Amino acid sequence: MSLPLKNKPRWTRRKEARPQELLDAALDLFVERGYAATRLEDVAAQAGVSKGTLYLYFANKEDLFKAVVRENLVPVLDEAQGLIDQYQGTSAQLFRDFILGWWKRIGDTKLSGITKLMLAESGNFPELAHFYHEEVISRSNTIIIRMLERGIARGEFRKIDTVNANMVIVSPIMMLMMWRHSFGASQSTPISPLDFLNTFIDLISNGLLVNPGPGLMEPTC
Repeated sequence: MSLPLKNKPRWTRRKEARPQELLDAALDLFVERGYAATRLEDVAAQAGVSKGTLYLYFANKEDLFKAVVRENLVPVLDEAQGLIDQYQGTSAQLFRDFILGWWKRIGDTKLSGITKLMLAESGNFPELAHFYHEEVISRSNTIIIRMLERGIARGEFRKIDTVNANMVIVSPIMMLMMWRHSFGASQSTPISPLDFLNTFIDLISNGLLVNPGPGLMEPTC
């Protein structure tokens, strides 16, 4: 008599499920340990398969990391691009929805740990850094710049240097992510990400609008 499904070993699951289980395990370990310290045998063990099985799907650790990025981060960028293309509201509201949506999908999840990993280890893995720049950073910059250009073209934002404005926008968000992963558990006075982001959005929006007015910052509750 066969075992009930819940009591079967994990490696008896259908073969098609294994790549996703490996990607989930790899994401957990990359974020927890960093790229250099993550071993493929540990990824395989956490996914409930042998190291040999892992090699059926991924040639090496670099290949596995790239798959984690493409599976988890690239789809979010695709959604962000679609949001800008289809958005019907004002550019100020688009900016708010973009920032808060990004925090919900990436910043407030384990995916933000990938950013910390790349900041810490990219110097030791230049090929990986180049891949991440092309797949994530370059696309993210293009999306934000396009959002700013939309506001300028509609007469809602002042004419500004959109390339440098993109860096001004990105930097505080990266700081919030790094704080979350580095100091969040030990700080005596925790930062409220929602309060931080609402203040950030208010400051940026009032600096961008042609006729900035009071009351742009929405309540947090």
